[in-house]
Amino acid sequence: MTLKVWIFLSLLVMKCFVVLKVEGMVQEKEDATIPMTSLSPPEGNITFLGGTTWCVARAGAPQLDLQNALDWACGLGMADCRPIQAGGPCFEPNTLLSHASFAFNNYYQQNGNSDIACNFGGTAMLTKINPSHEKCIYATSGPRIEDMKSAAPPFSKESLSIMWLKIAMILLLMYSGS
Repeated sequence: MTLKVWIFLSLLVMKCFVVLKVEGMVQEKEDATIPMTSLSPPEGNITFLGGTTWCVARAGAPQLDLQNALDWACGLGMADCRPIQAGGPCFEPNTLLSHASFAFNNYYQQNGNSDIACNFGGTAMLTKINPSHEKCIYATSGPRIEDMKSAAPPFSKESLSIMWLKIAMILLLMYSGS
């Protein structure tokens, strides 16, 4: 085997060793900065541990109270009510109950899923049943499946480094045999 091949393979093995060492130090640094998590839910939120919840208008609530709550949510409450306007994906069904449910949920999700953010003068309630329908998608506070698909690389950095180290060793063995 030529001297150039030996030098190349030696450098490749050293690179893999250095990468493994550096990544180990970076991982230790990352682990040191991870804050301790608490299993208790945020203050005022008893639904946090129970899974995804939506805030919807309570069926049977007085129409005047629902309308006042809807006006507040879309006004001072700063909920995004564009989807329930004419031509929007959530305009149909064009009912006060449906429009109020969308606005209440939007406000609830923007304000930390706190039980207090789903009151609206007693005209709203929490549900674990997703009220989304057709093109009308109700917001949730958790990550969406589409966002999670590309969240992690197919290989971790450590497994890639180990893979390169194995390739270098195989090449070294192949060239030393010839």
